[in-house]
Amino acid sequence: MGLKTADFPPVDPATFLDTPYLDRIKLLSRHWVDYGFGTPKITPLIYVARLVFFYALIGVLIATLTAGLNPLHITSWWTEPLVYQKLVLWTVLLEAIGFGGSWGPLSGHFKPMTGGILYWARPKTIRLAPWPGKAPFTSGDSRTVGDVVLYLALVVSLAVALLLPGTDSASLDAAVGPDNQGLVSPTVLFVAIALLVIVGLRDKVIFIAARGEQYLPALILFAAFPFVDMIVGAKLLIVSVWVGAGASKFGKHFSFVIPPMMSNTPWLSSISVKRAHYRNFPEDLRPSKLGSSVAHVLGTLVEVVTPFVLLFSTNIWLTAVGVVLMIGFHVVITSTFPLATPLEWNVLFAFLTAFLFLGYPASSGYGVFDMNPVLLVITIAALLFFPVLGNLRPDLVSFLPSMRQYAGNWATGMWAMAPGAEAKLNEHIVKSAPMTKDQLSAIYGPEVAEVVLHQVLGWRSLHSQGRGLNSVMINQLGADIDTYTLREAEFSCNAIVAFNFGDGHLHRPPLIDAIQKRCQFAPGEFIVVWIESQPIHRQRQDYLVMDAALGIVERGHYDVADAVQEQPWLPNGPIPTQVEWKLEGYERVSHGESTSNADTDSGLAESQFVDPESAYQESSNVLVDPDSGSGKHAGANR
Repeated sequence: MGLKTADFPPVDPATFLDTPYLDRIKLLSRHWVDYGFGTPKITPLIYVARLVFFYALIGVLIATLTAGLNPLHITSWWTEPLVYQKLVLWTVLLEAIGFGGSWGPLSGHFKPMTGGILYWARPKTIRLAPWPGKAPFTSGDSRTVGDVVLYLALVVSLAVALLLPGTDSASLDAAVGPDNQGLVSPTVLFVAIALLVIVGLRDKVIFIAARGEQYLPALILFAAFPFVDMIVGAKLLIVSVWVGAGASKFGKHFSFVIPPMMSNTPWLSSISVKRAHYRNFPEDLRPSKLGSSVAHVLGTLVEVVTPFVLLFSTNIWLTAVGVVLMIGFHVVITSTFPLATPLEWNVLFAFLTAFLFLGYPASSGYGVFDMNPVLLVITIAALLFFPVLGNLRPDLVSFLPSMRQYAGNWATGMWAMAPGAEAKLNEHIVKSAPMTKDQLSAIYGPEVAEVVLHQVLGWRSLHSQGRGLNSVMINQLGADIDTYTLREAEFSCNAIVAFNFGDGHLHRPPLIDAIQKRCQFAPGEFIVVWIESQPIHRQRQDYLVMDAALGIVERGHYDVADAVQEQPWLPNGPIPTQVEWKLEGYERVSHGESTSNADTDSGLAESQFVDPESAYQESSNVLVDPDSGSGKHAGANR
């Protein structure tokens, strides 16, 4: 791999699609083991330059200079509360405009590399309300001029809060003395909070992109809590993020995350070390003992145990060891350049670890029990609500508010479009950039672009859900899987709404419904397989199948144990799936080699059209309680 040359898979792009689909997956999953995405060295260098100069350097300059401090005198500002608040605000601002996570080629943005504001400040782009029709004034899926105004007001409010000098705080003076720079104005923060909530009710994509599940609680702490309670509350917040993510990594999924992550690490050039994370390359690509140990000892154990040590330790040396461990934890994650690229988030958390637990240790009056008891109970209850609900009912809460960051237990999706049908996504959907295939085609040509996008399918196949997605899709398409255009839903979603970050709840039925309204795919032209996260108390994952023209046509589940025992390329055929319900009379229309010659007779009357969102709501009850006896279809598919 050179500065501008990639480690391209050993295939002929011109004939690549002539190879059967599972053979493509076999080749690409093996190639991923050795080379990851195979991106040229200039790609991680771009991310490093952006992270160091644009994020860290400019962020520190803004935070310190607007606080009246010298950025070169680190000892004078690293424990300054105003600088801490401003660095959080700087991160929220960048995330909200699309310059943070889910940016660049590792997230499917090639040309241009930025989504975010280019979409969200443009009318008629797709927006996805979390509760359309239920929350007042949130119906519809098209961005209006009013939505653009609200979004830009949010951006401005964050910038104003960042740039204004600090205001006096009596609680801060009482805690640290009068020699301080004050705190960010609560009034300005309340405006930003209100706008983030309002914008989020209109479009959950922006709320998730701004990482509202983590930064909104932080902004509330900044605006409403006395200083000591603010610091302790911030400690509880960061601990809830760590422990929630760590606890969700217990189980069968997370071991499958680490090997492909290490394979994609640009500084790790040793192929033998990469292969050691897999059980027996090239025949068995399940995680090896090394891969599982790295996942659950260096990952899960550190992420669960160390935060509690930091939270309750009154020994400064023990606290310092915990801080070093957690900073190292975030540095390692950053260095692997994971897809979705949560780089700024990891750098900020490394700083927050030192600021909160060394700058304001529990031994100096900033322990859990130094917090106002009423605020302590309210804070803990608020921080636990969505993680607990999300692990019990993942259909109700996506993996980010559930605090399952990079745990491997994700909602995922896969799209299949009849030959030529993908062009409709560019023709009929308002976006600020073409679909990922076309972005890549403009750089490398369409044949190479197709191979690159298949690499993402190969990456997904290395994870537990990849086996499930491929199995259900094979059951649906049969031999057509070799001729349909197949896409990883995360990348495609990113091209349409400008953000994804691995959040499968952004590309579930409401998005497909919005796409269908604009593109009017014929029956059989656009097939979607969508898998929900595994609930903590069940060893299975539920799936939905959608025909975009007809809505949800099948619901079912598969056992996680079956998925994790199989190879990425399913040499024994699809894993067993249990069909729980199927739309009466549905039989997929095969489009074969060309959409122009396709028979569009679906075999269903017009009155049998199933609205995707209403069907999803109905199916949620069945999927969450499969033993209710309603809507069942006996039998299993292989």
